[in-house]
Amino acid sequence: MSIIAEFSVRSDDFALNRALTAAPQMVVEIEQVVATMEDRVMPYFWVTGGDHSEFETAFHEDESVTDATPIDEVDDARLYRAEWTQNVETIVYAYVELGATILQAIGRDENWELRMRFDDRNSLSQFQDFCADNGISYELNRIQEQEQPMASAQYDLTTKQRETLVTALEAGYYEVPQAVTMGELADRMDVSQQALSKRFHAAHRNLITSTLTFTHPDDE
Repeated sequence: MSIIAEFSVRSDDFALNRALTAAPQMVVEIEQVVATMEDRVMPYFWVTGGDHSEFETAFHEDESVTDATPIDEVDDARLYRAEWTQNVETIVYAYVELGATILQAIGRDENWELRMRFDDRNSLSQFQDFCADNGISYELNRIQEQEQPMASAQYDLTTKQRETLVTALEAGYYEVPQAVTMGELADRMDVSQQALSKRFHAAHRNLITSTLTFTHPDDE
């Protein structure tokens, strides 16, 4: 069974240490990591939160990436494409060699928060052994088995929570004006309105937590 693990890693053990420390108000989120046919690993970064000129200067001087190129800009966010250099291959090794997937990576100040999926616990152990052998320090914050479809597991939703959100969306609950009330939706799903409200609350909380932060509700 595949495993989803969440790690905290210092930027000097991962990537963009110079850029993040030079502009600590900026937030960097890896949107996608692509392994090319030439065995190069190319990440795409969204950068938000402050002075882009200050960050970009440090970004181009950062030894962990090369060929940083701006791709897009939306409001105050910029999307960059770059290429990892040799000194970050220790963490990227998990993506290329162990078959792990980086589901989410958010960097701010001097730290990265990583959410990764491993094929099984043996793959996770291999990753931990590799980090230990290469002197990579990290904090393992959370492990969960993927017992539900990826669309649910990635966003920390139970099967019932996902079903509730999808049903509500398809029924027009989120439209303005609403096409269906919570009472009508509860009748359609054969649950009480109070139970449906609790399910909505838990689903929204988990969804927001998993996409916008790395602090799980149970950890508060």
